[in-house]
Amino acid sequence: MKIALMDSGIGLLAATAAVRRLRPDADIVLSFDPDGMPWGPRTPEDLTERALAVAEAAAAHRPDALIIACNTATVHALPTLRARLEPDLPVIGTVPAVKPAAASGGPFAIWATPATTGSPYQRSLIAEFADGVPVTEVPCFGLAEAVEHADESAIDAAVAAAAALTPDDVTTVVLGCTHYELVAERIRTAVQRPGSPPLVLHGSAGAVAAQALRRIGEQPAPEAAAASTLVVLLSGREGTLPEPALAYAEGRLLRAVSTVR
Repeated sequence: MKIALMDSGIGLLAATAAVRRLRPDADIVLSFDPDGMPWGPRTPEDLTERALAVAEAAAAHRPDALIIACNTATVHALPTLRARLEPDLPVIGTVPAVKPAAASGGPFAIWATPATTGSPYQRSLIAEFADGVPVTEVPCFGLAEAVEHADESAIDAAVAAAAALTPDDVTTVVLGCTHYELVAERIRTAVQRPGSPPLVLHGSAGAVAAQALRRIGEQPAPEAAAASTLVVLLSGREGTLPEPALAYAEGRLLRAVSTVR
């Protein structure tokens, strides 16, 4: 079994780690776009073109499923990628976990990139699933970029700024960008209020990994022997993991995987 994941940068690490936890025997293809990142400021048409090139580079390695481990790319490029690659290659998108967050009934916040915050896409998710539950949209200026470069001081500053915009009564935070899942515990520490119940964080990585397995008819097997291989593609070129990836536990997890060159 082989699972491919794509993103402009290291935001795909969270979903990759989730795949590894569910199926440590799965071969992995990681398709980055360092030549075109960041994708967020691009026009939908330009982003779709970049995403399609990254997806086709991954598809050339004949994976059983492809995960778009990027909220922005899912919004703009998922229909195009599915039209081009399915049914031969199942394509799984990433959607912010608004539905499970709303199910708790308490006020929650959605941390997202400034481009996504207030977007018709995010507002449609809130309208469909929040059903009157108080929701605060929090723009996280510079957080994805800081995580991408493993810039510790910039991460701290961006998390603190977003925490200051998060109401004190929030009980749940939706991590609306895949990069944010790499610093989830730092977000929890910044938002948790003294005397309040433990803050609940909702990411998408686990659900996306599980959906990929379902799409190809596989079951989780977390005790499977870890004999997988790793292919890293950098804007279509074979390479190695970007150095900042190793600053995170999810990136270091891949050290146990044999890199195919």
